Amino acid sequence: MHAIEIRETGGPEVQLYVEKPAPGRPGEGQILVELAAAGVNFIDLYRREGRYPLPVPCVPGEEGSGVVLATGPGVTRFKTGDRVAWTTVLGSYAERVLVPEDKAVVVPDAIDLRTAGGVLVHGMTAHFLAHDSYPARAGETVLVHAAAGGVGLLLTQMLTRRGARVIGTVSTEEKERTARANGCDEVIRYTETGDLAAGVRALTGGEGVHAVYDGVGAATFDASLASLRTRGTLVLFGGASGAVPPVDVMRLLWGGSLTLTRPYLEHFRATVEEFEARAGEVFRGLLDGTLTFTVAGTYPLAEAHRAHTDLASRATSGKLLLVP
Repeated sequence: MHAIEIRETGGPEVQLYVEKPAPGRPGEGQILVELAAAGVNFIDLYRREGRYPLPVPCVPGEEGSGVVLATGPGVTRFKTGDRVAWTTVLGSYAERVLVPEDKAVVVPDAIDLRTAGGVLVHGMTAHFLAHDSYPARAGETVLVHAAAGGVGLLLTQMLTRRGARVIGTVSTEEKERTARANGCDEVIRYTETGDLAAGVRALTGGEGVHAVYDGVGAATFDASLASLRTRGTLVLFGGASGAVPPVDVMRLLWGGSLTLTRPYLEHFRATVEEFEARAGEVFRGLLDGTLTFTVAGTYPLAEAHRAHTDLASRATSGKLLLVP
């Protein structure tokens, strides 16, 4: 089979397209899946760069979808031929993937596998951000950075459905149109705004927002804190622009008794029951039309390096996929 292999951490070029022996029979609690699509996520970039631990050499990628080829001993939730999707399974940039049973869910028949291969990480992240990390209430105003990105588009839709007023930040006129079409009430182009926090306060009568959802990290962190109203909450869920340096917690006091949280998807799908429920909410949103999922680009598996380059440029709007 073909797969991407990383033998050392570094830039996009360290991802090698190689031929490897296909996995054998699945072991205890595993399923063997033929890949339909692998989602490309910022965590893949963080691991490739060495920001997050990565055992090398290895096959990267953590999200995907496909058809079950075989099941291992003890597997009860799946059978051969099932259409499945998974998250947090290192080794997903490959034509065949061994997936632990508890990391996968069945894909409804009405959802195509390419959609399923990219929607879970972004969809479930948006879901726990909007419903758990800071469950915005009707009438509140919140700020979503990178509102036209993969998570941002789904998060905006979920927040709007909860009745929140959403201010989004984007980089271009085209992304502004996309963000507004997905529910943003106001949009700030950070490339044209000298003082982002001042722009946010101008849109909130000087008070600031109830919460900021920040997946950008280093480049936006200070402005995010400065955009919060008294007792506001900063939900820092990523570092697309780089990791945030250590923070003096007294800044939360002087900012107005602020709350700072750094959530991670794995902690919000900690059990099979929670995983199935959260994934089910995302799938139901797609099926009933209350969620719209955008695939921004599809790349051959051999071009993982190009997908990583495009994602890091933050020029895309929506999800990027690798296909065999």
